[in-house]
Amino acid sequence: MISIRCLVLVLPAFLWVRTANAESNISSNDSPRDISTSLENVISHHHVPGLAAVVLKGDEIVAEGTAGVRKSGATNRITINDQFLLCSGTKAMTATLVAMAAEDGKLSYTTTLGDIFPERIRQMNPDWKNVTIAQLLEHRAGVPTESGCLWTLLRIHFSRHSTAEKRAAFVETILSRAPKYAPGTKYVYTALDYIIVGAMLEKIYGHSWETLIRERLWQPLGIASGEFGAPGISKSINEPWGHWGMIFNGCPIKPDGFWARLSMPLFFGPGGAAHMTITDWAKFISLHLCGDSANPNHHEALLKSESFAFLHHANSEKSYQAGWYLGTRPWAKGNRQGDTGRVIASLGDNGFWHTEAWVAPEINFAVIVICNQGGTGNKPAALACNDAIGALMKNYLPGR
Repeated sequence: MISIRCLVLVLPAFLWVRTANAESNISSNDSPRDISTSLENVISHHHVPGLAAVVLKGDEIVAEGTAGVRKSGATNRITINDQFLLCSGTKAMTATLVAMAAEDGKLSYTTTLGDIFPERIRQMNPDWKNVTIAQLLEHRAGVPTESGCLWTLLRIHFSRHSTAEKRAAFVETILSRAPKYAPGTKYVYTALDYIIVGAMLEKIYGHSWETLIRERLWQPLGIASGEFGAPGISKSINEPWGHWGMIFNGCPIKPDGFWARLSMPLFFGPGGAAHMTITDWAKFISLHLCGDSANPNHHEALLKSESFAFLHHANSEKSYQAGWYLGTRPWAKGNRQGDTGRVIASLGDNGFWHTEAWVAPEINFAVIVICNQGGTGNKPAALACNDAIGALMKNYLPGR
C-alpha cells in the first residue's frame, strides 16, 4: 500500500478451484457469543469510529461482535456483515497463491525474476536477475519503499491502463533500475515486493491476480464478500468508511474519493487492496490456523503440510515470512512437549484502516480485530485494537 507517510511528504506540494470439496468448513456455532458490548467500551475509551472482532477456535467462530458507526458523525451502525479493507492482511493471501503455484509445479521458492521475465532480461538491471520469489515474500529483495519511488507510483496510478497493465508497467520500471540494496542482505518492508509477486503470478498463469485470488482461494474457502479497493460508495453510507489516524485524527475519507484511491490503488491489490467481511477473513485465518502442523487439531485444506511450513516458519535471521509476522508469546504456548508459544500475526494499516489477526496454532486459537480508522504505535486505532485483543484473550484463551 502507499504509506500514509509518503502522502504526508507530498501534502505541502499539492494489501479455477483446486477441488470442488475444498470449501472451508468454518462455521459459527449455534450461538457465538456476542462481544459487541465489550467493543463498545473500547471505542468509547479510545474515541475511534468503530470496531469488529472475531474469536476462532479452530474452524469455529466462538465469539463475534461489532461496535460504533460506519462514518464518524453519522448514525449508521457497523454490522457483522459489513466489509473492511484488509490492508496488508492481503499479503498472506498472495503468498498462499504462491504456495499453490509451487504445488502446481509452476514455480519453486527459488524461482527468480530472470526465470519469470526472460523477455525483459535485456532491459533488466543485472542485479535483479537472480532475485527469488522467496526473497520478495520476505521483503529481502532490494525493492524500494513506496516513498523511494513515489513519483513512479503516481504516474502509473493515474495512467489510463488496466489494473494488470499498471502492475506490469511498475515491474518493468523497477527492474530497469538498480536495487536499493544488495538483494538478500537485509529486511526492508515494502508493499511493492508483493506487487511484483502478483505480476509474476499473472505471467505464470495468464490470468489477473484478481481472477486468481477469487478462483483459487476465495471460492474454495467460501469467501463471497471479497472485492478490491476501499469498500462502499460516497453517495451512501452502506459500508464502513476509513478514517484518518496519523494526521487529521478521526476525519472520514470518501471510499471512492481522491485519498482512498491514492492510498490504495487497485494495482496494489497483491500487497493490500482486498476488502471483505471480518467473518470471511476468518475463513482464511482458519485455513492457516488449522493447517499449521503445531496445531493439535491439525487438518489441511488447499495446501499440503510442507507449504504451510514454508509460509509460517521463521529462522534465526527473520521474523517475517510470506505476509506473517512470526514470533513467540507466553499466552500462545501449548501443553505438549516442544511447544514454544509460536504465533503468526497479520498486521495491516494504511493510515485509514487498522487490521490485526493473531494466530496461535499450539492452542488452536485466533483473534481478529479491525478498526475503520488507521494509526500505528500509540495512535487511538492501534491502542483500541490492542485493548480489544487483550479483553478477548482474557475471556477466550483456552484454560481461562
